[in-house]
Amino acid sequence: MSKREETIQHFSGLFKENSSRIEKGSSGLINSFRKEAMDQFRELGIPDRKNEAYKYINLDPWFNTKYKSYFVPEEADFMAASDFRCEVVELESYNKILLNGFSPKDNGTIEGLPEGIWVGSLAEASERFPDIVEKHYARYARNGKDGLIPLNTALASDGMFVHVKKGVSLSKPIQVINLVHSDTDMFVQHRNLIVVEDNAELPMIVCDHALSPQKFLTNAVTEIYVGENARLDMLRVQNEHNNAAKLTHTFIHQERNSNAVSNNITLHGGMVRNSTYHRLNGEGAECNAYGLYLADRWQHVDNFVSIDHAYPNCLSNQLFKGVLDDYATGAFNGRILVNEGAQKTLAYQKNNNILLTDDARMDTKPQLEIYADDVKCSHGATVGQLDEEAMFYLKSRGINKTEARLMLMFGFAHEVIANIKTEALRQRIDELVLQRLRGELSRCANCSLDCDK
Repeated sequence: MSKREETIQHFSGLFKENSSRIEKGSSGLINSFRKEAMDQFRELGIPDRKNEAYKYINLDPWFNTKYKSYFVPEEADFMAASDFRCEVVELESYNKILLNGFSPKDNGTIEGLPEGIWVGSLAEASERFPDIVEKHYARYARNGKDGLIPLNTALASDGMFVHVKKGVSLSKPIQVINLVHSDTDMFVQHRNLIVVEDNAELPMIVCDHALSPQKFLTNAVTEIYVGENARLDMLRVQNEHNNAAKLTHTFIHQERNSNAVSNNITLHGGMVRNSTYHRLNGEGAECNAYGLYLADRWQHVDNFVSIDHAYPNCLSNQLFKGVLDDYATGAFNGRILVNEGAQKTLAYQKNNNILLTDDARMDTKPQLEIYADDVKCSHGATVGQLDEEAMFYLKSRGINKTEARLMLMFGFAHEVIANIKTEALRQRIDELVLQRLRGELSRCANCSLDCDK
């Protein structure tokens, strides 16, 4: 039996052995997708380098681990996790915690939220709001070549549900804090569904943290619907340890005249793979996909972005930047698809990278697939070292080499950070990035891990 077949068999067994526990906390609607999804996973398996979208990443070391634990948190676990606090002192937000992919089923939404907004457990929401969940669940997360997506559909029991009614706006962001914690190595799955109805607005922050040093593999799928004239601003901050692997798949479906921003800031993690899909499904839709990744030692950070221009007069912009040190590796795969009939499309893509050592490596692959003739599309990618002329200029002004190097790297990274609208959060990300560039670990509050190991 090949390694691929062994892995498929292992996760099929995990599904079979835990099916009653997986389905227990979910509704009949969500459970109805599981069998077909597992059949699809058995056909596709775990993506390998033969899959063009995974050409620069090796998932085998993480998926060949035999994760035996399927840990469903108890109420006491959620109470302990609620003590976690992010260190953005002046950030005003509505907070919600996910622990190992589960949301506490507290029979309600976040206290103090404006009327017309509900935030809580997806499993709970599927019972309370079956019509909304049925309309959107498993409608946008479609990729017939990626077995990780049906694997999530088959195994995920819970996750986050956010619903913003028509015309409702938030004055401060919703902050979802993803925590992983266990005494044993763990495979974590969670499924999130976010629905922003017509003329509504949702600012949202997602923070990823690990609270114990075990080996974690997270496979998360998020489906987002952005209605006509609606606005979404979503920032993800990833700050886990070197034993943690994070795979995120975010599908953003946009209707006419909608505006969506996705921004992935990767500060730390053993292996990180962010896949972001924007579908511009109505005329006048606009999206901005940003990313900043800082990696050192043997870390790997991989970003895959796909922008699907399905209608005319739409605008998309991609800006991704990376700084790689030591033996770190990175990859960027950016795709722009302009469908037939999507005239007057404007699409831009830029990926810039700095390698601080001869051993760091970056692979970048821009892709344009255009089937319309009245469009304006461009892309650019660079991989290089710090500008020697700029270094010389700073040193000639009395700035030592270390500080000059830091200033250039921070200035390079800040172009992405500047797109964070919340001032308190933008300032904190600036601080965390500076710490990271200095080689200091940006520890989270209440974190006792020795991540230098």
